[in-house]
Amino acid sequence: MREIHVDTITAAVRDLCIQANTQLGADMLQAFDRALAVEPSPTGREILTRLKENAQIARDEQVPMCQDTGFAVAFVELGQEVHIVGGSLTAAVEEGVRRGYRDGYLRKSICHPFTRLNTGDNTPAIVHLELVAGDGCRIIIAPKGGGSENMSRVTMLTPAVGVEGVREFVLQRVKEAGPNPCPPTIVGVGIGGTFEVAALLAKKALLRELGSSNPDPELAQLETTWLEQINCLGIGPQGLGGRTTSLAVHIEMMPCHIASLPVAVNIQCHAARHQEVRL
Repeated sequence: MREIHVDTITAAVRDLCIQANTQLGADMLQAFDRALAVEPSPTGREILTRLKENAQIARDEQVPMCQDTGFAVAFVELGQEVHIVGGSLTAAVEEGVRRGYRDGYLRKSICHPFTRLNTGDNTPAIVHLELVAGDGCRIIIAPKGGGSENMSRVTMLTPAVGVEGVREFVLQRVKEAGPNPCPPTIVGVGIGGTFEVAALLAKKALLRELGSSNPDPELAQLETTWLEQINCLGIGPQGLGGRTTSLAVHIEMMPCHIASLPVAVNIQCHAARHQEVRL
């Protein structure tokens, strides 16, 4: 049995919150380059160039790449041979978020749903805990902005609509979202499970490295085809026209009930932020 103290978790989460908001991943920067090579719109190319510059400034000056520093979402994979000592794992993550948003001068965006009174420290965080084999602990912090999250949807389709029905729902969601999620976007698609699991699958799909191929050949082909169709909608970077509406479509799928076909679309903006650490 391996012991991990809550102070270690808090310190790691604090650093991840700052890093995620100031350091855009190499996979995103490479995706911008690929988009620039094929984007026919002068306005679209200008926007993509500015987004790259913005990401570089954020990294160099350690400032947020977007003013919306998001809801702090934590994915924790905890080894079953790990014992958390000194307190609660969830409380440790919450304290890490609290310190990260304070020390990184990140905007606090979390409020009461009705009164809109701000909690003042960007907590509570969303913590997804998964028990896995081994004696390690993997923590991913993925801040999610309100503009892109607002464009996400879950639906319960009838099984008879099949793959074509899922495709229509995904494309319609991106079309209706238009410029609101700050394209170019990443489209996370969750298929199967139950109502709530489909939504979680869609959000987890956003964590995959851009440019990576889905291990399922059938889903890999759907991702490629749906991305091409999305980029034919003409929405373009920041919704000002062009072919680069989305940089990737990522699908996660699992079996579902014989009477159901749950589908979720979670849209991520161009500030696709996530950082991870293994303890």
